[in-house]
Amino acid sequence: MIKRTRIALIHATMVAVDPIALSFRDLWPEAEPLGVLDDGLAIDRAAAGALTEELSNRIGALAAYGASTGAKAILFTCSAFGTAIEAAARALPIPVLKPNEAMFEEALGVGDDIGMVATFGPAVAGMEEEFFEEAKRIRPTARIRTHLAAGAIEALRGGDAETHNRRVAEGATEIGQCDALLLAHFSTSRALAACKAATSRLVLSSPDAAVRKLRRLLEN
Repeated sequence: MIKRTRIALIHATMVAVDPIALSFRDLWPEAEPLGVLDDGLAIDRAAAGALTEELSNRIGALAAYGASTGAKAILFTCSAFGTAIEAAARALPIPVLKPNEAMFEEALGVGDDIGMVATFGPAVAGMEEEFFEEAKRIRPTARIRTHLAAGAIEALRGGDAETHNRRVAEGATEIGQCDALLLAHFSTSRALAACKAATSRLVLSSPDAAVRKLRRLLEN
């Protein structure tokens, strides 16, 4: 029996679960994704208004648990905990990926002018900071413009994926010309097809980019 490569997926919200499962199914079906859910993280992050020490400690504990399962790498799927994930990565001997680092790397390989559609406001400032940190390493002249698709995540949490996808696609058209368009969160990747239909620009999603990077890291 062939032993599959286990990847621990740390989720802070249920709406991120299906998108990454689909990406693994389509791009790396031989892997063994193992989900770990603390769906209070996103709630508590929004309520706190900042990444607190308590939240950072929870991120570290979840990463340690993921490593204890025998996972060869850890992928966080919520984009509001960047610095805490970086600290967890320093503490563990296996790769620990932030949700969007692979997508940012792919976008920065395309051009300077990057657009991003987000649906979870508290994550935006941290994501843009992470983008510019990656840009310093890959393409220092890069810039990013973010559109917050109001009401989209609330619609999705209420079970209305169609409204979510429509509002994200509308945001994609409002950004205007750019070299690549990013769908900010794992949950936002549900609107990938709608955004590709609404614009001729290159559209990247974080789950697909993350799976591509993990496969490169662990199979090479």
